[in-house]
Amino acid sequence: MWGWVPYEEDARRGKDRPVLLVGRRGDRWLALMLTSKDHDRDAADEARHGRRWMDVGTGAWDRERRPSEVRLDRLIELAPDAIRREGAALPRPTYDAVVAAARGLHTFG
Repeated sequence: MWGWVPYEEDARRGKDRPVLLVGRRGDRWLALMLTSKDHDRDAADEARHGRRWMDVGTGAWDRERRPSEVRLDRLIELAPDAIRREGAALPRPTYDAVVAAARGLHTFG
């Protein structure tokens, strides 16, 4: 899916980006953001700032089919109308691994 993700430093601003839906809280979707930026190169700096990433491979959410990562430490609540368009599904084993890793950091249903 693609959704409007607010910037951490200013929630009034944000951008449309691919997200992985992992659950619901009331009427809101719970999502993790995807990126094609490789955070393995700066893993120590990312960890120092509390950011956790997991490789998820390639998919139709990226037009260029670049390898992607999902950010595990930031659980984003999205209103249904913040979801802009359908993207692509992860392979089930990858999705299950992401959800298990995220549940180690967050509580969600």
